[in-house]
Amino acid sequence: MFRRLKWKIVLVVLVSGLALHLSLPLQEKINLGLDLQGGMHLGLQIDTSQLSEEEKKGVLERVLTIVRNRIDQFGVSEPSIQTQGKDRIIVQLPGVTERERAIELLGKTALLEFKLVDSDPDKLKAALEGNVPQGYELKYSSLPIKYKKAQLKGEPLLLVKSASLTGKYLIDANMRFDQNRFNQPVVALQFNKEGSEQFAKITTDNVGKRLAIVLDGEIQSAPLIREPIPNGEAVISGDFSQSEAGDLAVILRAGALPAPIHIEEERTVGPSLGKDSISQGIKATLWGGIVVVLFMAIYYLLAGLIANFALFLNLILILGALSYFKATLTLPGIAGIILTIGMAVDANVLIFERIREEIKNGRSLRTAISAGYKRAFLTIVDANLTTLITALILFRFGSGPVRGFAITLSIGIIASMFTSLFCTRIVFDILSWSKKFQKLPMFQLIKNSKIDFIGKRKIAYFLSSVVIIIGLIFFIGRGEKNFGIDFTGGSLQQFRFQKAITPQNLRTSLEKIGLKPQIQQFGGEKEILVKSDYNVSNRILEQFQSEFSVANPKRVRIERVGPAVGRDFKKQALFALLFSMLAICAYISWRFEFRFAVAAIVAIFHDVLLTTGILSLTGREISLPIIAALLTIVGYSLNDTIVVFDRIREDRRLIKKGKLETIINLSINQTLSRTLLTSLTTFIVVFCLFIFGGEVIHNFAFTLLIGIIVGTYSSIFVASPILVDWKR
Repeated sequence: MFRRLKWKIVLVVLVSGLALHLSLPLQEKINLGLDLQGGMHLGLQIDTSQLSEEEKKGVLERVLTIVRNRIDQFGVSEPSIQTQGKDRIIVQLPGVTERERAIELLGKTALLEFKLVDSDPDKLKAALEGNVPQGYELKYSSLPIKYKKAQLKGEPLLLVKSASLTGKYLIDANMRFDQNRFNQPVVALQFNKEGSEQFAKITTDNVGKRLAIVLDGEIQSAPLIREPIPNGEAVISGDFSQSEAGDLAVILRAGALPAPIHIEEERTVGPSLGKDSISQGIKATLWGGIVVVLFMAIYYLLAGLIANFALFLNLILILGALSYFKATLTLPGIAGIILTIGMAVDANVLIFERIREEIKNGRSLRTAISAGYKRAFLTIVDANLTTLITALILFRFGSGPVRGFAITLSIGIIASMFTSLFCTRIVFDILSWSKKFQKLPMFQLIKNSKIDFIGKRKIAYFLSSVVIIIGLIFFIGRGEKNFGIDFTGGSLQQFRFQKAITPQNLRTSLEKIGLKPQIQQFGGEKEILVKSDYNVSNRILEQFQSEFSVANPKRVRIERVGPAVGRDFKKQALFALLFSMLAICAYISWRFEFRFAVAAIVAIFHDVLLTTGILSLTGREISLPIIAALLTIVGYSLNDTIVVFDRIREDRRLIKKGKLETIINLSINQTLSRTLLTSLTTFIVVFCLFIFGGEVIHNFAFTLLIGIIVGTYSSIFVASPILVDWKR
């Protein structure tokens, strides 16, 4: 016995030491998500509509390489570039705050063309009057000018439609300062041998003519060919800043994209908002942890202190695993850790309540501890595995911060099972060697309850039906307003002003330029949230900066989702919910009986419908984080339900001739103390997240709070009673 215990202690020390080593120092080992450190998340859609079947082959890989080259030369540290599906690329740029510059860098196709300019004034006049000669095209240079008393958007140039030379021969492009142009930044181009020969011939044959340099259909410059250029070097001059010339050189060096790309999804977070999220997340974690630790110590006394030790060890293991797998910690990820704190207590509560029952049945303390762990083992495994299933499905169908939540939740579930079933048992085994350890005092919330839950099931059915119907009426009535931009498409911007400003003033300002977005206060009176169409986000910023310059408006967050991406997100959310149901139904059917699975699925639908209805009633929108919260509720509700189901299965074996109603009532009453305690501790930590977590995660925490209440209610009044009605 002692030899086996010694090796268990060695294992725990090694695992804990390794986790501690991996996680320290935290600021160097844990990767922070964009929502915590600031940066950009971009979803790039490749437009292959103009390509033939032959040209589409390998387009995704070629675009991926060019995008990666552009970002590498841009100098972003630790970017993430991944393909998604057949025609989409996800780019994450941590720390990047120059939003427009990054979008310009990634969005340009970089199709470089050299086209001769026809200087015949009669042809130009005809073109300006709408009669463009065949084989030509009318273009305007970038700088506005006056032409015959009319203000034009740029110098009109009549270009030969077919390019004399393209950028496919380009081998290098660099920014430099041209002394002949007062040290103005220019981009010097270098062609390969074939391109140099073609460029030399073009300049030799067309001395005295202008040669337009066209990038993505826009004239960058149109210099006069004064003499032949045999060295194959051309210069793009324009009204460039140093950074613009440098970025253009980067784009040209990386090469032209084989197909245009469109930014269909954007999530940009400023560094100041990221710092706020970190401080709010830490505050929520500390308060939630402190309250739970105090509660466990006061209610379970010595056993509670052991549970707190396991909780501390659980946190170390989570941080160590995040470091080892190089996982990214996001704000929802912090929420996952906070939720894990509440759920980790559940396993200890199950064990302690089992030990209490064994002591009450007259067993010695050592025997009661052994029996308590043995009886709680399968219940803990069943309950946690169902939650793990939903977390894994969430990881499969989620993206960005939602995946971060799924990762931390999954790691937390595995870590809590290890600490509660293995580590705390070692502590109890060590204590049991002492002759002084003969009692394990604990407070008891509920003693010998004999409530007829099954007899009250019809009242519960009625109340649930009423709330669900009211919620569905509101949901149907609100229509698209139920969904955030993740599912409908659009733009969401968070502005921070130095002075307080009212939403009405902002609405009046935007109405002047023909915009009527949704505007609401967000957090304090100096923060505003604006929801609008996808393509007007920059116009809103410019109007605010123009009219409220004294208040110094800063855009600290922007989220833009195109309609196609929104439809994909909606489809993924439905798949996630569907696969969760199927996986859970299969698992419960295998571990219990099919009717238990049906009862659990009905309870899940009940919880999701009830929670969604309450979200609609309170005017909240369903977003990707809310879907994550709903799937977590599914897992949490099942956790509760399976604890009751396990006890029903056990009691049916012990009371073979008892009525099913009697056995189910007995089982619910036997597990009632554990159900309420677990719900209370989980509710406390999520409530701390709701209070201290900040506005960004406010709706997420609210959804979890409602889900905890609804899940606890359904495990008692819905899932278990259905077993009775199913049999009838």
